[in-house]
Amino acid sequence: MNPNHGPTAIQVRGLCKSFGEHIVLDRIDFTVPQGSIFSLLGPNGAGKTTTVQILSTLIKSDGGEITVGGYDLATQPEQVRSSIGVTGQFSAVDELLTGRENLMLMGDLHRLPRGESRRLAADLLEKFDLVEAADKVASSYSGGMTRRLDLAMTLVGDPRIIFLDEPTVGLDPRSRRAMWDIIRELVAGGVTIFLTTQYLDEADQLADRIAVLYQGRLVAEGTADQLKRMVPGGYVKLDFNERAELDLAARAFGNAAQINGDLTLAIPSDGGVRSMREVLDRLDAARIEPAGLSVHTPDLDDVFLALTGGHSTDKENAR
Repeated sequence: MNPNHGPTAIQVRGLCKSFGEHIVLDRIDFTVPQGSIFSLLGPNGAGKTTTVQILSTLIKSDGGEITVGGYDLATQPEQVRSSIGVTGQFSAVDELLTGRENLMLMGDLHRLPRGESRRLAADLLEKFDLVEAADKVASSYSGGMTRRLDLAMTLVGDPRIIFLDEPTVGLDPRSRRAMWDIIRELVAGGVTIFLTTQYLDEADQLADRIAVLYQGRLVAEGTADQLKRMVPGGYVKLDFNERAELDLAARAFGNAAQINGDLTLAIPSDGGVRSMREVLDRLDAARIEPAGLSVHTPDLDDVFLALTGGHSTDKENAR
């Protein structure tokens, strides 16, 4: 989805934040369309959690113009809070209560009638596959169950914008994928997700747009495919059945290299439409028809290392 078209859930311009002499966020800009997943990707200490804390009204910025859910963050913080939900790095679940009691407690905090709270709790327990554990104390839950309950509690207020700050840290692969499915379902229902993560595959799988935050600055933003085309290393792979065909293609593409054996050529490419068209046009002109053609682009690991130099800083909350 193009951030310049359609309704906007979050608009940030010139966001700044410092703690003493340490600049955490240095004039960052981004836009999050409604009903999309926006991922803020970065190493520890990049400023991800600080960004979430500011956008969710937990701490104040030092400067910038910010709207969340159509409300001005500086002058309408109560309206912002009424339209958002937050699932932080550390669970808000009360381990002395059962899953159902945790959800009922959230209903009380939102001043819902007890009958509505009971109905909503039952619906959320079913939605998050927690029915069998509903009346067990949360201290007996696995990590994946606790994170599901934590997100279910966030939904009690029916927020249209949800901040998920590294929601799958410490989860096993199966629990992570279950959380991904839940996030996709929420977005399909029109919810906007602001996701921070250190997991490159998580951003690649979920996000409509990704912003890479490094040392307080946004160093890149775009779709996963757009970011992958920013770094070198992509190529078009041509497979041939006959040696003569490969030799002909090698002469047509002077910068091609043989890979994976004798009958495969790799042609440097950024994977874009224009580059692919040039390759196909040159094949047509030389009357070459490969047995197979595929595009290989760098993954987000390559992008992340290229943009951040592979560096990681201390956790931003260790200040």
